[in-house]
Amino acid sequence: MSIDAVVWDVDDTLFDYTAADRHGMRTHLAVEGLLGRYGTVEDALAHWRRITDLHWARHAAGECGWQEQRRDRVRAFLGAELEDAEADAWFQRYVGHYEAAWGLFPDVLPALEALAATHRHAVLSNSSILVQERKLRVLGLLDRFEAVLCAAELGVSKPSPGAFRAACEALGLPPHRVAYVGDHPEIDGRGAAEAGLVSVWIDRAAAAARGAAQPGVHRITSLAELPALLRSDTRFGAPSTFG
Repeated sequence: MSIDAVVWDVDDTLFDYTAADRHGMRTHLAVEGLLGRYGTVEDALAHWRRITDLHWARHAAGECGWQEQRRDRVRAFLGAELEDAEADAWFQRYVGHYEAAWGLFPDVLPALEALAATHRHAVLSNSSILVQERKLRVLGLLDRFEAVLCAAELGVSKPSPGAFRAACEALGLPPHRVAYVGDHPEIDGRGAAEAGLVSVWIDRAAAAARGAAQPGVHRITSLAELPALLRSDTRFGAPSTFG
């Protein structure tokens, strides 16, 4: 059977989240007069990233709500017991700088164009529809996707098989006829493979995990490789390039 659809992750797959986050936080800290508080700029950015990863994991596990994880990130970063309104205002000032740095990876539009006539497209993200639909609209991509599904509304997040299968159900396709493309080797790569999808890990940093290859996960370093991969017989006996 052919692969009829591609389901996409958004952040650090289509959208250069890491660069926008770093630029936005760097600018925000400068404006807020906080750069000197954390040693070097890189120290401050690394601290923000650790806190973001920690509280996002709590949200993904259902331990806190969307807005709560944002507030907790601000409180942890500043080391202050802020009122909700204060934390919200601080985060929104950061968001303004972050959004000013939004951009796509240069290989995104060529890949989508190359697949437009042959594959259907959807999005599955561990975020919220409110956030990701707006992002995709601003970046000029929203109309390219039949469906946008997000963990906050689904009530289940990647790498749970239920999240990937929900995307397949939205397209009316069985998992083996759907490819999933994401940047995280475990959350996206292994998760999609275990749910029965054709799993594609976009490893832009070419930092392939060492050790045994993972069955059913196909590693690429550029989306320019994706059309040929989807045309090939990736599901039956082809060696995994994971690792």
